[in-house]
Amino acid sequence: MATDKSILIIGASRGLGLGLAREFASRGWRVLATERSRSDELHAFDGVEVHIADVTDAGSIAALAKAASGLDVVFVNAGVMGAAHQSSDKATAEEVAEVMMTNAFGPVRTGRALLPSLREGGTLGFMTSLMGSIADSSGGYELYRASKAALNMLAKGLSEQEAKARDVEVLAMHPGWVKTDMGGSAAPLSVEESVAGLADVIEASGGSGFRYVDYTGKTLPF
Repeated sequence: MATDKSILIIGASRGLGLGLAREFASRGWRVLATERSRSDELHAFDGVEVHIADVTDAGSIAALAKAASGLDVVFVNAGVMGAAHQSSDKATAEEVAEVMMTNAFGPVRTGRALLPSLREGGTLGFMTSLMGSIADSSGGYELYRASKAALNMLAKGLSEQEAKARDVEVLAMHPGWVKTDMGGSAAPLSVEESVAGLADVIEASGGSGFRYVDYTGKTLPF
């Protein structure tokens, strides 16, 4: 069914980002999507407007912000697992910098830069993880967990300090454990199941405030 709504998805070359682009396109939304390097699958979608952007490259995000306006939703999907050892004891400064910039500071800097591209009352979403919940944490995966906890905190701050003034809702969204390159083949959820739920939550969002939720809309412990 056609709609006049629009979404910009940052990081849509594969996995969940690609799935979200496909899902929103199927719902009749105008979809703008970004890639760091060419994704033939993304370019195969008719009507999807593809841009090049990298959350760790402020210049590319600034250029994107100039090209986008009047959006209903900006959704930032960016993340790496980080060094295989995942140990705070073994981590080098470079490994910490990579995972924190890619998973936390880069995405929130991107969201802040694109905030003016959102209409009043729109939605700014970030792909996070339940592994970023301090209350739920069982330890392990220290680099990844710390980066996602940082993302949640920075997203909450962005909501309070800047998004609230424009009546923009900020969502930190856990997609579930999904069969992707990162999630692995043992994950119980397909990409299609996860993105359908994420899209339902996003479609029902809008208005000021911050929520940390999963793909079903369930509120998660911070």
